[in-house]
Amino acid sequence: MELTKFFNYGSVVLVISVYLFALMVNSIGINYGQIADNLPPPENVVPLVKSIGATKVKLYDADARVLSSFANTGVEFIIGLGNEDLGNMRDPNNAQAWVKQNVQSHLPDTKITCIFVGNEVLTFNDTSLSDNLLPAMQSVHTALVNLGLDKQVTVTTAHSLAILQTSYPPSAGAFREDLIDILSQTLSFHQKTGSPFLINAYPFFAYKGNPKQVSLDFVLFQPNQGVIDPATNLHYDNMLYSQIDAVYSALASLGYKKLPVYISETGWPSKGDEDESGATPENAEKYNGNLIKLMSKNTGTPMRPDSDLNIYVFALFNENMKPGPTSERNYGLFKPDGTPAYALGITNSNDSTAGGSIGNGLTTPFSPTSSSTGYLSISSATGRYELVGHVLMASLLLIKIVV
Repeated sequence: MELTKFFNYGSVVLVISVYLFALMVNSIGINYGQIADNLPPPENVVPLVKSIGATKVKLYDADARVLSSFANTGVEFIIGLGNEDLGNMRDPNNAQAWVKQNVQSHLPDTKITCIFVGNEVLTFNDTSLSDNLLPAMQSVHTALVNLGLDKQVTVTTAHSLAILQTSYPPSAGAFREDLIDILSQTLSFHQKTGSPFLINAYPFFAYKGNPKQVSLDFVLFQPNQGVIDPATNLHYDNMLYSQIDAVYSALASLGYKKLPVYISETGWPSKGDEDESGATPENAEKYNGNLIKLMSKNTGTPMRPDSDLNIYVFALFNENMKPGPTSERNYGLFKPDGTPAYALGITNSNDSTAGGSIGNGLTTPFSPTSSSTGYLSISSATGRYELVGHVLMASLLLIKIVV
């Protein structure tokens, strides 16, 4: 692509439609996947990331070109180790070599604050992955300790919302019984090391799965009557925040009430197949615009009003080589040439949607053969929907009330 065209046209758009957007947002995170063959090089993406007010970036690996491009920008990075690397990372020597090459070599110029080891591992129901998860996390953390980096870089993993057995009402949130043992061990690791709990949540799939019964306003943060949690009397006017509080409840039920929770992925596609109801530019604008508007208010969820919301929007670019339905290739805020996929200004909506008492980064320049297996496989909408199916049913019960 022509870089001149990218910068000239992109600059105009950014000044007109993004600058105000950035001013209104204190701190947002962005996932930046590159399963595409038409994206600009990382060095040309730095101004794009900063223009939307993003101060945090989540990578699906630790590409040196990306990390070097963001040196001395102040942008914080969560970097990743793919599912295919878990077995290798069990070996402390391999983990230490990886940390030296991919973390230590970039500090302090690039602000790496966290490493997520594996993506949605527990919902693959694959013991070859799950058995390696915690040992890999422990080895990476030990490497950080040995190198004196554990005070500035934490270790975690990202989960699908499908680790929940129950999600409605939020106060009854509970983890799947078959995952309790391994989750308890990883949660203990989080508590001991001070690392956050990462969860991926997509209200879009609830609407896609049953558009006739799921309230679009409820999933898009638009004005609606909402629902009341009968156990807490807390009011919810959007699905994402009810999902977040269900996670808080599940954590509390295992004794981890104070563990910080990050929404490591959430977003809405601007285009989809015929059976993907709601995948339109207008709805994507409403979802992401309203979400970021809520984030700018510095409020939490109804259950945790004083807790910070650490949310990473998915994603920076549309990615033309991703597998799955059309929606999977159209989650980006931007098109490959740097122009907005849809209007990026904050959506005008009734302030009553401010959460009623509320709740994706640059990855390495991927090629189809070098992409993280975990990212490729669990990013497909088909995979996501299958994973959240049993949790979705509880969400549908909630939505029926507000339709």
